[in-house]
Amino acid sequence: MTTYRIAPSILSADFARLGEEVRNVVAAGADIIHFDVMDNHYVPNLTIGPLVCQAIRPHVQVPIDVHLMVKPVDRIIPDFAKAGADIITFHPEASEHIDRTLQLIRDNGCKAGLVFNPGTPLHHLDHVMDKIDMILIMSVNPGFGGQSFIPEALKKIALARRMIDESGRDILLEVDGGIKADNIAEAAAAGADTFVAGSAIFGKPDYKAVIDAMRAELATVARKAA
Repeated sequence: MTTYRIAPSILSADFARLGEEVRNVVAAGADIIHFDVMDNHYVPNLTIGPLVCQAIRPHVQVPIDVHLMVKPVDRIIPDFAKAGADIITFHPEASEHIDRTLQLIRDNGCKAGLVFNPGTPLHHLDHVMDKIDMILIMSVNPGFGGQSFIPEALKKIALARRMIDESGRDILLEVDGGIKADNIAEAAAAGADTFVAGSAIFGKPDYKAVIDAMRAELATVARKAA
């Protein structure tokens, strides 16, 4: 039986009340806090750094999943590990040596993963699956919140699921971009088990109602698969 995880992205939260926001979304049923880091270099936007991660860490017991949209990545990885990250993912285009960067994340006590933009092929996984704890498929182009889901991502999710199953390893398959209650089932049916949602959750007045609606959709996928 697949365990599904909801990972609200704080990119869409109210930054003036961030501690309260992460506490509220976890109380509403979130499994993971997704933490988007943009550098105005690898992507055309600038967001938050290790100090913010450190600030929210005492407010939640759930894992913090740090998605690094920065280039280069190696310099900042230890800072996020010290700040309380549990999972750190990065884009293969942002590292000169993918294997080394994955090992650096693990050496700093975090789970490691690779992120694939809509136009990035999965072959970067071919020789590093032994160091991968999470694969993140972007269903939008990174850099901005609130974008619409790109349907082509479903094929990539299915391919990544096949690679994970063939590896025999325990690897999370996350999808990020335009996820909401009316398309989460499609992503789950394709093979995703972890779902990042930003504006779909934080843009609504009742976080629990949104997360419950997502879980109801995921339950229908689980029943069909059983």
